[in-house]
Amino acid sequence: KQEKSGLDRRDFLQGLATAPVLGLFGYSLYKERQYVKKQKEAKLGTTKTEENVEELNVALLGVGAQGSVLLNAMLQIPGLRFRAVCDIWSEYNLKRATNLLKKYNFEVNGYEDYQTMLSTEKDLDAVVIATPDFWHSQHTVDCLKAGLNVYCEKEMSNTLEGAKKMVLAARETGKLLQIGHQRRSHPRYIHSYEKLIKEAGLVGRIVTVNGQWNRSVQDDLGWPARYAIPEGTLRKFGFKSMEQFANWRWYKGLGGGPIVDLGSHQIDIYNWFLEAQPRAVIASGGTDYFPKDSHEWYDTVMAIFEYETPKGVARAYYQTQTTNGSQGYFENFMGDQGTLVISESEAGGKGGLIYRQPNAPNWDEWIQKGYITAPKIQLQKKELDISARMDVRESVSPDEHQIPIEFYDPYHKPHLQNFFNAVRGKEKLNCPAEIGYETAVCVLKVNEAIEAGKRLTFNHEDFLI
Repeated sequence: KQEKSGLDRRDFLQGLATAPVLGLFGYSLYKERQYVKKQKEAKLGTTKTEENVEELNVALLGVGAQGSVLLNAMLQIPGLRFRAVCDIWSEYNLKRATNLLKKYNFEVNGYEDYQTMLSTEKDLDAVVIATPDFWHSQHTVDCLKAGLNVYCEKEMSNTLEGAKKMVLAARETGKLLQIGHQRRSHPRYIHSYEKLIKEAGLVGRIVTVNGQWNRSVQDDLGWPARYAIPEGTLRKFGFKSMEQFANWRWYKGLGGGPIVDLGSHQIDIYNWFLEAQPRAVIASGGTDYFPKDSHEWYDTVMAIFEYETPKGVARAYYQTQTTNGSQGYFENFMGDQGTLVISESEAGGKGGLIYRQPNAPNWDEWIQKGYITAPKIQLQKKELDISARMDVRESVSPDEHQIPIEFYDPYHKPHLQNFFNAVRGKEKLNCPAEIGYETAVCVLKVNEAIEAGKRLTFNHEDFLI
């Protein structure tokens, strides 16, 4: 099979940095510029400088597409001294990352084999791991045992056995292990959970949840032919070909497919906001669009989780599909007092909305406290009697309020900051290994439910180690 030419996902991500933002995203661009302006103004009055931040020696293990995203976020965090970079694609990923760091005046050592890095670099404080899922367990365990604190990208592991080893290694070594469910540190999500759900109770009892991550059709990732990894190196590290290396998420034994790659982020939020683990799941899915020989995992998945929450039963629907990007990704929590719609993205201005049910108590107190904005005024073309135009089966439209938490920094930056501050002893981890394990139990069960073709249950013990 010929190597693909043209832009791959890595080149595409780099291109995004210089692409003009047009059309529907114009408003988001304006808001982002306003946000950046406020951030710069705020920094003028701060007393905290880079000089009084404890420096940490950091290594990166895996600097492909996701590793590059994390690296770009870390370059905005003061107090990090990059010492080493490791990636098996030495002629492409490794060179690109080391050259970038040199532009920022970091003298880093590059490695193809992580064991060589661990035996050579003796003054590291932490490592950030963004390798394919099937390597996460071994990489994490070895780094923890080498005395390093670890930030590991989700999914924690492609197997529960691997995830358990990670949890146990963190406990045995006493080192920190943060799993990369970055919404756990996102200001909008923290505000929504702590202020709107817990303190103000604006949603009331959550009865149903729905969420999605829809993506348009994308070609398989390619690679520059002249930089292909030697076959011997590929096989040494568990890959049969460059095709499999570039598109590992679609292969069984390497990744978990879109439900694991994308859905784990949002199902983690289900568990967090519902304050519970699911008791059962039923799912339908298949490789319905792409060729099955190169897409072993399902390109379309729909799942329903059943929860027993502190306030009663809740049912949560989730879908991910890869043929249409309509409405992107979001989570929707529907309670008897209100509905919370939240997303990590600011695109289209839908980052966070909350709707008040007509029977809910007045929300003026929370508007005055700044927890939510005043309701959006629904303009009527004519003053008509609403009841005369409504079907008897319809409900009155709820008031719409915005969640006033704007965020335009790199999505992963707060979660990485939380990790590094935890290493310094100043914060607790927002997503320690045990929480990451609970999410892994949930999402890996979805693939099992599809294969079984029936409803599968969870036991409380399933989430414990």
